[in-house]
Amino acid sequence: MNDCVSVCVCTYKCVCPCSRVIECNTQDLQSILNILYILNELLTVGGGRRIGVFVSKGGTGILLQLVISASKESPPSEEVMLQLHSVLAKVGPKDRKFGVKARLNGALNVTVNLLKQNLQNYKLLLPCLLVLQVYSSNTVNAVSLGKNGVVELMFKIIGPYSKKNTSLLKVSLDTLGALLKSKTNAQRAVVHVPILLHIYQDWHRNDTRHRHILIRKGILGCLKNITNIKLGRKAFIDADGMRILYNTSTVSRVTTLPKPELSLSHPLLDDVVDESDNNEDAEAENDMENEVEEKDHHNDDIETDINKLRPKETHSRPFEELKIYERFFMELSEDFQVFNFDNPKKGVTATPAAPKSHRPIVVPTAQALPPKNPTAAPLQGECPHPAPVPALDLDTINITKDQDGCGDHTHSRPHPGAGLEQELVQGLEQVALDGAGPQGGGGGGNKHNRQPPILAGGVAARLGGEGEEMLAEDWAEEEESSEEGVLHVPDTALLLPLHDPDLYVEMVKSTSSVPQFSEVAYPDYFGHVAPTSREHILERVYGVQRTKIFQDIERLIHPNDILDKVVYDLDIQSCPVVDGGESLKFNSQFESGNLRKAVQIRKFEYDLVLNSDINSNHYHQWFYFEVSGMRVGAPYRFNIINCEKSNSQFNYGMQVLMYSVQEAISGRPRWVRTGTDICYYKNHFSRSSIAAGGQKGKSYYTMTFSMTFNHKDDVCYFAYHYPYTYSTLKMHLQKLEALRTPQTYLREDILCETLGGNSCPLLTITAMPESTSNDQICQFRNRPLVFLSSRVHPGETNASWVMKGTLEFLMGSSPLAHSLREAYIFKIVPMLNPDGVVNGNHRCSLSGEDLNRQWQNPSPELHPTIYHTKSLLQYLAAIQRAPLVFCDYHGHSRKKNVFMYGCSLKETVWETNISATSCELHEDLGYRTLPKILSQMAPAFSMASCSFVVERSKEATARVVVWREIGVQRSYTMESTLCGCDQGKYKGLQIGTRELEEMGAQFCVALLRLKRLTSPLKLRNHAHLLDVESDLTETRCKGSRSDTHPPTRSLTHTVVVLLGGEPSPQSEVLSALKQVFRISLYFAHFIFPSFLTSLLVAEIHPHSMMLPQPCFTVVMVTGFLEM
Repeated sequence: MNDCVSVCVCTYKCVCPCSRVIECNTQDLQSILNILYILNELLTVGGGRRIGVFVSKGGTGILLQLVISASKESPPSEEVMLQLHSVLAKVGPKDRKFGVKARLNGALNVTVNLLKQNLQNYKLLLPCLLVLQVYSSNTVNAVSLGKNGVVELMFKIIGPYSKKNTSLLKVSLDTLGALLKSKTNAQRAVVHVPILLHIYQDWHRNDTRHRHILIRKGILGCLKNITNIKLGRKAFIDADGMRILYNTSTVSRVTTLPKPELSLSHPLLDDVVDESDNNEDAEAENDMENEVEEKDHHNDDIETDINKLRPKETHSRPFEELKIYERFFMELSEDFQVFNFDNPKKGVTATPAAPKSHRPIVVPTAQALPPKNPTAAPLQGECPHPAPVPALDLDTINITKDQDGCGDHTHSRPHPGAGLEQELVQGLEQVALDGAGPQGGGGGGNKHNRQPPILAGGVAARLGGEGEEMLAEDWAEEEESSEEGVLHVPDTALLLPLHDPDLYVEMVKSTSSVPQFSEVAYPDYFGHVAPTSREHILERVYGVQRTKIFQDIERLIHPNDILDKVVYDLDIQSCPVVDGGESLKFNSQFESGNLRKAVQIRKFEYDLVLNSDINSNHYHQWFYFEVSGMRVGAPYRFNIINCEKSNSQFNYGMQVLMYSVQEAISGRPRWVRTGTDICYYKNHFSRSSIAAGGQKGKSYYTMTFSMTFNHKDDVCYFAYHYPYTYSTLKMHLQKLEALRTPQTYLREDILCETLGGNSCPLLTITAMPESTSNDQICQFRNRPLVFLSSRVHPGETNASWVMKGTLEFLMGSSPLAHSLREAYIFKIVPMLNPDGVVNGNHRCSLSGEDLNRQWQNPSPELHPTIYHTKSLLQYLAAIQRAPLVFCDYHGHSRKKNVFMYGCSLKETVWETNISATSCELHEDLGYRTLPKILSQMAPAFSMASCSFVVERSKEATARVVVWREIGVQRSYTMESTLCGCDQGKYKGLQIGTRELEEMGAQFCVALLRLKRLTSPLKLRNHAHLLDVESDLTETRCKGSRSDTHPPTRSLTHTVVVLLGGEPSPQSEVLSALKQVFRISLYFAHFIFPSFLTSLLVAEIHPHSMMLPQPCFTVVMVTGFLEM
């Protein structure tokens, strides 16, 4: 059939030469018609492939030339024009330069004139409209057609409801919609907005059986394109368009449309076009030839320069400059001669921390009702409260244990008539620290005297319910008549051995923040105990997003129902006056908090605005704020209205996190997934070109959820993900130091100080040598290094939870942990961006830059943590001790599971069209080993989600720079989902801190297994060889591509000869290797140590391999052994 197309094209060239104007006589006309009939039939039946052949043979140009020739006849042949435009309508969408060819050829005007002359000839009108629709896909063509009056012409064709010519009307609306994508054409159509609305109403009213939904959709598409400009929106509002569309959309009529399924591939939503009306004529001045080029479906971001994919051979910095970092690697030269092996903790000390400040700290942060006689002023830099809030002096609180050890008791005198829990909430809503807190490292047994909630100096304290207030003097009068009560403080010491509230407060005192936070959030103070039950991914109710959007539209239709009351705003100097409990109270002025503004829309609905990253105008995603003053059972709705990402896991089952203080008091101090009717959609708020990175008209997105509170007088916190503050990290590091055993080498250094004045800790963890003998010291110094980092993006708190799991495993007392410490020296930077974490940023540091895009050329002033971390790695490379593994922990907001990004020259080249010789693509295959091991061990890890392609946009990331400049083959970014898993053991579950910490521990176990697989020394033990055989059995064929190598041939029917240097399929090598194992483990141990190691590495890789040069040949006789 394709040959028939070629014959038709050749016949065209004979009958209608393009080099001259054809004098069409009767015979020529009939021949042309016959060819057109045949072509029309061939292209209709053959589909896209035949059309592609036709275009490749130059058929488009011949057809357009024939259009010009036929138009010069007087009058033009209607049948020829009909057949020509019918064929062009089929060919045009497959020819990417169709619009340019038509404009340069002059066929554009021919079709327009033909359309104007045949408005009543529906038979010819339809193919002409189809061709115009293809013409209009080119922006320059659309502008030209608009100037020729085609927009006005379309409004003469479309009309009210009719059962006749519905196909013609559908095509007319699609053509008009394509024309209106041009802003200049949209301006011309502004006056026709009332007409379009009237036509839509008419079709909606009469199309009761929904047979012509595509026509109504076409009308809405035209309205959408018109309202993309300001004049169009104004005309739409003036024509009462909101009410018309709302009424037609909410009419109770059952539509039998199929229920759409939520895609897990997260397709990006289209951004709206430019919403400004400036420079609207400039679009016609764009280059004509290149504007119709379409992007290929492959990833254009993949690096295609092989030189940029090869490791650098020279170091960029002189060694003399790097020698200052020698002090961070004392373990490489430590001789332990002065080390006390009887008390090893005295031999390894940490670098002293920065001096601690002693400014007042308030914990927790619930805002209180205004007392009758306020006397205190707010701290400088804070959003002042309506009145000073009550406080407790932590240093005078006496914490005692129950006799059964299950809880703490706080001895205090409650107000008469108030319950214990209510008293605790009211009394502990503000706890002031005067700077003389407990010493670090204390556990739950520390004791401090507590007093009733009275401030020195007669400051009022809120004690009674229902807004009742009392002064300090009044409390003294009531003290004798009130009975002594006991307030229960949750004791998490047994469940959280690394958490100490008092120590956390001490850590907060030495943390510097831009707003100078003076409050501590309850969740950070009490801690988080992972729930015992699994939290399933939320199944989204069908139609919930439609309902939410309708509620948003009702704001414009019924403006009198909207309160529009600002209840929280960081930008104003005075907070709104408390209205007697009619509004919720919000707060985010604590470490890692982020909420800029809260506006009450309806009685139980609030719009929330997030802060951008400091010194930036975007990155709105992370949130962490406090809510109080709620009513039990009321259906509250919260809308975060300035999100930026075009899609979110909130559309695919992810829930927000909530921490209830009342639940914590009851013995359940934990973050829980909560919220119903959760969805994420584009709203009508437009981002400025500055905030959108130079792109005009990009929209914000709304993340909305509903919530019903269960406790009265509760204080609740909401967060994007499980918070993990910088002060929490410092507390955990101190507690880990207390867990250190004599066999553990632990050193904490201060790598540098950040822009905000916070220290960046660097940890060194390994095993102590057994003695000071030369062999032991040599083995200690020569251990391979593993370099880990985390939390370069502050909003990716899951990375810190994974790191917490890693650190706890490394410091554990299990035999696996001890073996791991004996196998490696760990250098760990647990938080690369402390300033961003402290100040509630999502992605940037205080410099307003993404630190994970600064690794190529970091500034010591603006990016100190990245500069010095890279310097550490450069020093290791300079002394020939580059890490065996580098891994940077991250979180991913739009994918499920845990997975890795690595770097591979071969796999990057395979994804592109560039050609390269085999020598240029020489690469060790070991980069896949660790991810493959993790996929076998960690239930949350997905090998299918891993990628080893290097992209241009990621060239300045840690993973790529460490791979290319430091020469670390196993350089990874490990991404953990913020939502949950869709495979494996945790399929259908939302991820929690338990799973994240487990992932950190499993990463450690995978490193131990990697050591066993890649170290020839380990093969000297038969047990290890048996483990290796088991590994091969488990991993064989998993994750490999079946089409990359031929199927395995049975050894029963063939002789397998392994010759050094000869290419061999992976499956054959492994099959033969198993036979070698079964014949003689001892034989394999002595002959093939390095050979086996290479094979084990190759097993992880899904492609065939090139065998190394073994010392001799193994010949296995046919039928010798059966598997």
